[in-house]
Amino acid sequence: MAADLHRNPPFRAEHLGSLLRPHGLLETREAAEKGKASKQQLASAEDEAVQQIVDLQLKLGYRAVSDGEYRRHMFWGSFFPGLEGFETVKNPDVDLFRPYMPDISAFLEEGHGPVDSVFCIGKIKHVGSTYVDQWNFLKSLVPEERIRECKLTLAAPNWYHMRYKEGNAYPKSVYSSDKQYFADIAKAYQTELQILYGHGLRNVQFDDPNLAYFCSEKMTAGWAADPLNTKTVDQALDDYISLYNACISHRPADLHVGVHMCRGNFVKSRHFSEGGYDRIATKLFRDLNIDTYYLEYDTPRAGGFEPLKHLPNNKNVVLGVITSKFPKLEDLGEMRERVFKAADIIAEGNGESRDQALGRMAVSPQCGFASHSSGNAIDSEGMQKKLRLVRQLADSIWPGEA
Repeated sequence: MAADLHRNPPFRAEHLGSLLRPHGLLETREAAEKGKASKQQLASAEDEAVQQIVDLQLKLGYRAVSDGEYRRHMFWGSFFPGLEGFETVKNPDVDLFRPYMPDISAFLEEGHGPVDSVFCIGKIKHVGSTYVDQWNFLKSLVPEERIRECKLTLAAPNWYHMRYKEGNAYPKSVYSSDKQYFADIAKAYQTELQILYGHGLRNVQFDDPNLAYFCSEKMTAGWAADPLNTKTVDQALDDYISLYNACISHRPADLHVGVHMCRGNFVKSRHFSEGGYDRIATKLFRDLNIDTYYLEYDTPRAGGFEPLKHLPNNKNVVLGVITSKFPKLEDLGEMRERVFKAADIIAEGNGESRDQALGRMAVSPQCGFASHSSGNAIDSEGMQKKLRLVRQLADSIWPGEA
């Protein structure tokens, strides 16, 4: 359990991991997919691009440096495909999915299902980290004393369970229940974290739009109306929180763990869901044994700050008040006032002062700039202006702090 407040990380100015890929990298990856560039050429292009984006983050004053997720096509990366017992299926039957899941619903509205998805087909086993080489390259680019600050993002453990209709997440011949399935998922994450920790990782961020889907009235209504479901939506949320807690149950005290929640960040800045944190706040903030919540708060679709009154005084919140979706810059003064308003609500909920509440807060964009490799509806210059604004906002509230 997150018993003590964990600081640095998180830092006062954060970003959520994914950054716009340079055009040259995208072109090389496309060529590699068509057999017109070698794996080595792609790896070299990735190495060069990661070096450049790390340099940019350091220049802009960021401490929780990532590799921009430059070796991934989508934010969820390669964890599940790298496990024994999972396989990637191209153009899967849309009838396998819960149609009221906000991302699935959005695809169906456009007349198609997911291009691919990953399915459990056998007993799940961790057979080697798909991230350790990427991590080792990232840490080689920063001074040794900064390695512990660098951040790696991971897929949510519920990602390839919640989206599927009841009975489609795994074969009943392999797992007789969610409990058995979740137990092996948790073991796989425990092993992954142990390996990465052994290579110096001390800062992990899970990316989980699914948790935010529980804030959507449309999703929860669809769940309640689905005759296949054997659990209520609240029971499902409880199960996923328990799954998270099992995944990180063996973590050392100096491994910072956070969860990022947003409402979708697809191609051309598309979002998928709406709804405030109110209906899940108590469970989310009290029962999930993590250190830090990275929360979308750039538009009214995320609701108000009132749910933050449930944030315990041993946990941090990073307010995503700057949008990564569009280039228009927010007003610095207005963003300061929003942060102070949130701090006052947190303070009221814990019987403390504004300054005490600010002590466990930070700011960031609401999501990454390229959850999909194509990126958001913003260019590199616009992204850099947004990152500078986040840094300026943090400096104006917490002068002299990282």
